[in-house]
Amino acid sequence: MGFKCGIVGLPNVGKSTLFNALTRTAAAQAANFPFCTIEPNVGEVAVPDPRLPTLAEIAKSKQLIPARLTFVDIAGLVKGASKGEGLGNQFLANIREVDAVAHVLRCFQDDDVTHVEGRVDPISDAEIIETELMLADLESIERRLNNLSRKIRGGDKEAADQDRLLRLAKTALDEGRPARTVEIDADDEKAWKSLQLLTSKPVLYVCNVEEASAATGNALSEKVAAMAAEQGAASVVISAAIEEEIAQLDDAERTEFLADLGLEQPGLDRLIQAGYGLLGLRTYFTVGPKEARAWTIPAGARAPQAAGVIHGDFERGFIRAETIAYEDYVACKGEAGARETGKLRVEGKAYEVADGDVLHFLFNA
Repeated sequence: MGFKCGIVGLPNVGKSTLFNALTRTAAAQAANFPFCTIEPNVGEVAVPDPRLPTLAEIAKSKQLIPARLTFVDIAGLVKGASKGEGLGNQFLANIREVDAVAHVLRCFQDDDVTHVEGRVDPISDAEIIETELMLADLESIERRLNNLSRKIRGGDKEAADQDRLLRLAKTALDEGRPARTVEIDADDEKAWKSLQLLTSKPVLYVCNVEEASAATGNALSEKVAAMAAEQGAASVVISAAIEEEIAQLDDAERTEFLADLGLEQPGLDRLIQAGYGLLGLRTYFTVGPKEARAWTIPAGARAPQAAGVIHGDFERGFIRAETIAYEDYVACKGEAGARETGKLRVEGKAYEVADGDVLHFLFNA
């Protein structure tokens, strides 16, 4: 199950520097963790999770395999992208394929780095990006509504449902609101997601600040944080230039460098964690002498769906899941101790997997 976070931004806001730092970080992880660069603008990174090494130490696992998140560097966004300006068509096609969008906003002053709009205003930059996505959505919706009309007259229920949802989105967009502000019933969520509307994606604002503001942010990033709060979105402060430098250091040098800057962890770790949270993802673990592994599932996933992330046969033949909460696994010093103290539970198909669960699945092949 792959989860993708697209990185977008206007020219010269630090988007490419940030993505380069992400891919260098991933390359450094490759010594211990599976990593692949699918394309030049796509990279997978490990999701930092201090629980995984703790579990591995208890179980004496030979290998650690963390959960992974895919970041996509989406090129071609300029004003007019919705009309094909720049690499607009490629940009729109790429962004439809991601699960969430990270808007990189320039929150630093530097006379040597020209801004495409001739000023530094992250709120305006965010509005330009949002406007292009909204215009593209409106054009797509108008076209699709026209194509659905004949099917609806023929009694096609699926077409009627699509028409209803598209009109809900159009109403919001006509009012100047992105599609993600539309309240969708649980029964419609799957159909809503299949519409692939650009503005229905959850948004994370990435405030790219100068080195001196990496730990605390600045006045510009505070404005972005306020905007994000109003929208119910998320924001994170990061210095792309620092992250690119950190990505080239070994562990000892990185720790010392971060301490000098007053940072507890790299900004990229916060970005990855924020992206993971933005997508509404959860982690469960499988632990044994061979490997300790983190698996990614959407919030609310039940035991059979969690098993299916490992292999489709696990979901189809699911019988039950032996479950230990992370805290119990640590307190009992592993599976044997949890079993002896009654902390190992047997859960069925209706069980909603909790974040941090250590699971062992039983299934019919």
